Amino acid sequence: MSTDKELSSTELSRRRLLRQAVATGAGLSAGLGALAAGGPRFGIVGPAFAEDKPPLGTWPDGSSGSTVNIGATVPLTGPYASSGDDELKGMQLAVDHINEGHDLIKKIAPKITKGLLGKKVNLLSADSGAKPNDAVQEQQKFITDNKIVLMTGSTSSAVAVALNHFAQREKVLYVAAISGSNDTTGKDCVRYGFRQCFYGETAANAIGPVLVKAFGKNRKAAFMTPDYTYGHTVTKSVNDYMSKNAGWTMVTNQISPLGTQDFSQYLTNIANSGAEFLVNVNWGRDAVLSIQQAKQFGILPKMTLIVPYQIPFLAKEVGPELTAGVYASTDFWWTLEDKYPLAKMFVDAFYKKYNYRPEWGANNGYMEFAMWARMVSETGTFYPPDVIKTYEKGETFDSTVGDVHFRPQDHQLVRPVVIVRGKAPKDMKNSEDYWEVLEVVPGAPLMQAPDAFGCNLGEYT
Repeated sequence: MSTDKELSSTELSRRRLLRQAVATGAGLSAGLGALAAGGPRFGIVGPAFAEDKPPLGTWPDGSSGSTVNIGATVPLTGPYASSGDDELKGMQLAVDHINEGHDLIKKIAPKITKGLLGKKVNLLSADSGAKPNDAVQEQQKFITDNKIVLMTGSTSSAVAVALNHFAQREKVLYVAAISGSNDTTGKDCVRYGFRQCFYGETAANAIGPVLVKAFGKNRKAAFMTPDYTYGHTVTKSVNDYMSKNAGWTMVTNQISPLGTQDFSQYLTNIANSGAEFLVNVNWGRDAVLSIQQAKQFGILPKMTLIVPYQIPFLAKEVGPELTAGVYASTDFWWTLEDKYPLAKMFVDAFYKKYNYRPEWGANNGYMEFAMWARMVSETGTFYPPDVIKTYEKGETFDSTVGDVHFRPQDHQLVRPVVIVRGKAPKDMKNSEDYWEVLEVVPGAPLMQAPDAFGCNLGEYT
């Protein structure tokens, strides 16, 4: 579709403005003034407009001006703060690239020029503290005050589930950012929500065969599980795979609240459990503290540590001595730049802007925005049901981990899972070379049937 700078005549632009003004009741005199002056870089007119549709969510008000807003609620304080900050950096880089018409964005969203449908994209952010109520309240403010056209941010799957349902109620699109719970695109899926990252079931089915090959059958494992939807569903998926396919036994499952500081009571039970393996499903600062304290208790290295759902910055924060030899599944690791051209472009651009190599949270934040920009630009309008239906076409496109596509039945991205193993300090080629990529496992065979976890997307309007 054309942008303002590509319109064949000023008269055509005037006619589009008139139609938009009729649909929105806003911005006519300002828009005509801008056209008379030669037009701004990001025009007030979108290249397509669903004039026959009634208002829905923040549409059309949210896209009637020269700028569209995205609202991000990420944890900048609390146990998930480091991952939230990393995610936000990836999101901001994506917004910069959309507005610049960067070559990387064009590889994913070929119809992007500068901006999205002729409009500048603006990122607004707030601290969720990984608390669902706080995230919903902040997004409500963004909707009321800024007429956002897209919501994002989770890191905690409890936040993702809450924002899923909020998005469906408000009829504003939501892309989940980091969310490992099976429920996000399972029983708590919604028509207005999408997830691009891997999750518990795909993590378990990817890492399970690797663990069986490395450690054999009929072993005993102790699990550490955070007490919310992410922890419970990841633990279940991993235990189901290992028990059914390799005869492993869960000898104890120590469940702790999010934000636990002292894990001694849980580690005492693990130490006395007879386990051979410590499967740590904790996340963020909880994972760091529980692993460090397991070392202090003498559990590590007596037991073998497994991290089925890898945590950004884990190796950096606990030290590579503790993650050496540890198997983990992850969404992205920066050395994939050697395998995928788009990964190389992303890592280089991120390093240039932030002076460190991105963790998978940053990649996830970047890619979810790039994919959204693709869908909007292909649709030619910000009208949410039409954008949703473009996602649901399930078209294959390139990404930083190769070809991917969205599954229309549950809005889950079909994408590979990356298996890594921690490097010993002596094997690290630079200060950020913490993990060796062992395998990139194709995503489709790892996924459950679309209805297996109770997904019912709901209505478009």
